Amino acid sequence: MTLDGRQIAAFLAIATHGSLGRAAEAMHITQPALSRIVKRLEDELDAPLFERNSKGMRLTPFGEALLPRATLLQQEALHAAEEIQAMRGLGKGTIRVGAIGSIASSILPHAIEEVLTRWPNLRIEVVEGVWDRLADALVTHEIDIALGTQMEDSDDICAIADCRWTDASYVVTAASHELRQREKLSLADTLEQRWVIVPRGTAPYEDMRRMFARHGLGLPNIVVETRSIVVLKSLVINAGFLSWMPAPMYEVERRAGLLDALPIEGARAERTLTAFRRREGLLPAPAAKLVEELRRIAMTPGSGGKRA
Repeated sequence: MTLDGRQIAAFLAIATHGSLGRAAEAMHITQPALSRIVKRLEDELDAPLFERNSKGMRLTPFGEALLPRATLLQQEALHAAEEIQAMRGLGKGTIRVGAIGSIASSILPHAIEEVLTRWPNLRIEVVEGVWDRLADALVTHEIDIALGTQMEDSDDICAIADCRWTDASYVVTAASHELRQREKLSLADTLEQRWVIVPRGTAPYEDMRRMFARHGLGLPNIVVETRSIVVLKSLVINAGFLSWMPAPMYEVERRAGLLDALPIEGARAERTLTAFRRREGLLPAPAAKLVEELRRIAMTPGSGGKRA
């Protein structure tokens, strides 16, 4: 059997909104019309996709099995339309990219500016997060490019050649922190301070752990773990916390005199950053335009990233 686009759209609308009424409103059709479309789909599949109750509609196990495939079908159809538009020379489409905080603060804005200068009809959707969030988004087709810390390829994700840069991370505090009054600081002086950092298991957390281990020290007093860069910076600037950050992530705050790295000898770690894509399938044409610019930046000294 063949699933048509309208059936897929109807199924995904109900799965997203959890209600026939809200889904019909989102699709700009009547509830009876939407109900007939889904009923036809269930008849063709010979399986119930939703459980209907007083609170709305919930996916059955059959619906749960269909959901990721239906999402992929809808996204691939959109990508195909964008590819054809690009081939016709219209230069339209959407770039879907995810980036860790330091790249979102430095390299990515430069690349976006250049791409939109050359292709003003493109749209760009940006997801910022730690790597596990970006990897999931890449696999589920929420994004087409993920910019993060270099790591081994997986069965689903692989690095893009020539899209590599480096940055360095440091122990950071507010400009007014009391540790800055000491004449000579050591990493041990930071152990009893309150720390905020991204969660354990993430690349920045592991970099920090290795840095303390090189100095023969255990972990500092980590009081808060958060995936929110806004919360992390706010606790450093406004509440006296210490943190571990790559320099591009706090460049704006450093220039404003709000926070900076502590002058501790050896408290620095360099890392390699790179771009990733899904291993299977073609890179959508709009995303390929961004990759071209990222490659150019990687090859140009002093333009947002140092080539690895």
